[in-house]
Amino acid sequence: MEELKVKIDGKEHLVKVDDSEGILKVHLDGKVYEVGTSHSREQHDYGLEGDSSKEEGSGSIKSNLPGIIFSVNVKPGQKVKKGQKLISLVAMKMENQIASPIDGTVKNVFVKKNDKVNKGDILIIVL
Repeated sequence: MEELKVKIDGKEHLVKVDDSEGILKVHLDGKVYEVGTSHSREQHDYGLEGDSSKEEGSGSIKSNLPGIIFSVNVKPGQKVKKGQKLISLVAMKMENQIASPIDGTVKNVFVKKNDKVNKGDILIIVL
């Protein structure tokens, strides 16, 4: 298990990440989030950040690295399950699968195929 310091909404947190056969288990503040990946060991930037200004269990999903949107697999109003693939982002010639950290409903999708994104750009909001 790997320990990382991450900043979420300006507050520093210590998270533990366990990599198990393409599924990352991120331990944060007593909760465990599962993130599906296609190349789990090579990927370290999944772009998941909680948004404390929203209601409990919601979150904005941000890009943690610059890249190009390869595919968007959801639309506003669509119900999603925890771990469901939302977006594919190509960065450094690798396709990064971004999955939903929670069961919920897609509130907004801010990107479309072939959009260029920068680190920190909000991609999707799931409530």
